[in-house]
Amino acid sequence: MQCFVDRATKKTVALIPLCEKSLPDWLNRHGEQYKAWVEASHYEAKAGSVLLLPGENGVDTALVGVDDAEPIWSWGGVVAKLPAGRYRIDADKDGTAANAATLGWALGQYRFDRYRKSEEGLRELIWPVEADREFVKAQASAIYLTRDLVNTPSSDMGPRELADTAKELAKEFGGEVSVVKGKDLLKENFPMIHAVGRASSRDPRLIDLTWGEPTAPKVTLVGKGVCFDSGGLDLKPASGMLMMKKDMGGSAQVLGLARMIMATGLDVRLRVLISAVENAVSGNAYRPMDILTARNGKTVEIYNTDAEGRLVLADALVLASEDKPEVIFDFATLTGAARVALGTEMPALFTNSDQLAGEVLQFSTSDSDPLWRMPLFASYRKLLDSKTADISNCSSGPYGGSITAALFLQEFVGEDIDWAHIDLMSWNLSARDGRPEGGEAQGIRAVYSYIANRFG
Repeated sequence: MQCFVDRATKKTVALIPLCEKSLPDWLNRHGEQYKAWVEASHYEAKAGSVLLLPGENGVDTALVGVDDAEPIWSWGGVVAKLPAGRYRIDADKDGTAANAATLGWALGQYRFDRYRKSEEGLRELIWPVEADREFVKAQASAIYLTRDLVNTPSSDMGPRELADTAKELAKEFGGEVSVVKGKDLLKENFPMIHAVGRASSRDPRLIDLTWGEPTAPKVTLVGKGVCFDSGGLDLKPASGMLMMKKDMGGSAQVLGLARMIMATGLDVRLRVLISAVENAVSGNAYRPMDILTARNGKTVEIYNTDAEGRLVLADALVLASEDKPEVIFDFATLTGAARVALGTEMPALFTNSDQLAGEVLQFSTSDSDPLWRMPLFASYRKLLDSKTADISNCSSGPYGGSITAALFLQEFVGEDIDWAHIDLMSWNLSARDGRPEGGEAQGIRAVYSYIANRFG
């Protein structure tokens, strides 16, 4: 990546990582030279902060605040506050700390510049000896991809463009992609994907990417790819549509996670399934009270056409289950109810496996990639009962919306398969250290660590 260099070929500034507790000790050891400057600057070494120190020939040292609990995001904040130039980390680090520092360095310099080029100078870091370069590059490039996909407006990120992205990944890493689109979705028995997407002038698609040795453990990722969600005939208000380019955020997550898995060569048989549609309005749009038949034969009454994501995911989950993988992860910008419960920064994790939940949440903490488990509360299944079909696509009541959505999806997952559903925002409402406003990767580093630990 351009923000890293192998060695110093010109003047470099030494970065000294400190925290609020370690700053006094450092000052005691360097008091005569720097104490007055630090005190005059009121510097406290808060996470993500920077203090440039004057030297004989200009600035040659900087203090940077790093929180050991969240080093990635501390370094992401640090790099954004430094002037363009070349830097090195002046501290002993183990591999984990070096990886966190370099990943944060890369993520803090992400810019979405497809439509407006940034003239901001580059901040280059000399690779720490302890860093796993390929791992860091794989993680950073995957998150860049995810952010880019979500940030791209729907005019340039429709079902075809999602399929093209999957094809590019397959070509880069030696995978294979098949795409079923338009009326062929009916022939291949993906009726709900077709029903949701048929009103758009852009054909709906089922994208199927495979990679890895056929004999390796099967890991399947399913992504919601609603490239724009008008709400269908249950039309959203203008304010509700404003951010709906990000409704394909689930597909962006699984493509980013797939890149991570393939770039690091995990020994798995990876399958990525994306239901790519646009939920539009036209004369042939699906309607409230319609009854659709899913791929597994279940009949679904449509209570609200704006609950379309679970419909397109359902057909893909049935297909995923037919292959009997070891584990299925689906990612989706599915419900506002999950955001009400947990806010925008904490995706909701639903799973049928306590062991999977415990391990994923452990990595969520260690990787600073937050997730929170929510219950598949069986008693709420009755809220999806329909008088005319096997199930309704959403509850008629205002409560427990993220839980009932997850319970709906569970109806389409095969028995005895570990499954996890991640309901996420995929968007930063405001900028934070290492995380600019806009599209965001959420949960994929924690899930990657789980997969690598279980199958690696």
